Amino acid sequence: MFFRKFFRQKRHETASHKLYLKLVAQSRMQGFYASGGVPDTVDGRFDLIALHTFLIVRRLSGANASEKEHELAQVLFDLMFADMDRNLREMGVGDLGVGRKVRDMVSAFYGRAEAYEKALQATAQDAADDRKKVLAAALRRNLYRDANPDDQQLAKMAGYVQKQVGLLDELTGDVLLSGEIRFHPAPFQ
Repeated sequence: MFFRKFFRQKRHETASHKLYLKLVAQSRMQGFYASGGVPDTVDGRFDLIALHTFLIVRRLSGANASEKEHELAQVLFDLMFADMDRNLREMGVGDLGVGRKVRDMVSAFYGRAEAYEKALQATAQDAADDRKKVLAAALRRNLYRDANPDDQQLAKMAGYVQKQVGLLDELTGDVLLSGEIRFHPAPFQ
């Protein structure tokens, strides 16, 4: 088991690092915070990274994804939380508290992923006018949390997420496995 995990990580190391660097760079775009209403806090930044990671992991784990894509999804997930662990340590969280905080972050990621997936499934079934509303409600609860975004910010963010899903769905497995993805521009300037 250990060797299988080790070799899977080695095989996907370059692609996962490329994907992670791109999703972090996208998540750090100032427009999300300055104009988009996402809180410019540790939690807000985590939530935006979690959203972008979810979008990529969702595509890599889809029904039509290959075994290599599924493996890459797991390696990307592991990389995200190894980076969260490192960041917590750099911020001065003590060794005893890091494990608990990372477990809380993993739990939060899974909760957000489930909420976003339910919203995206609902948007596929609802009328066009209702699609963004369903996703916007999930974003309000999970991305914005205690912030108070206006309806325009929520609508733009929901539209952005839907565009990212469409863009990622169009990418071939080879592109994803190479780590050479692109994102739509942030909807906020």
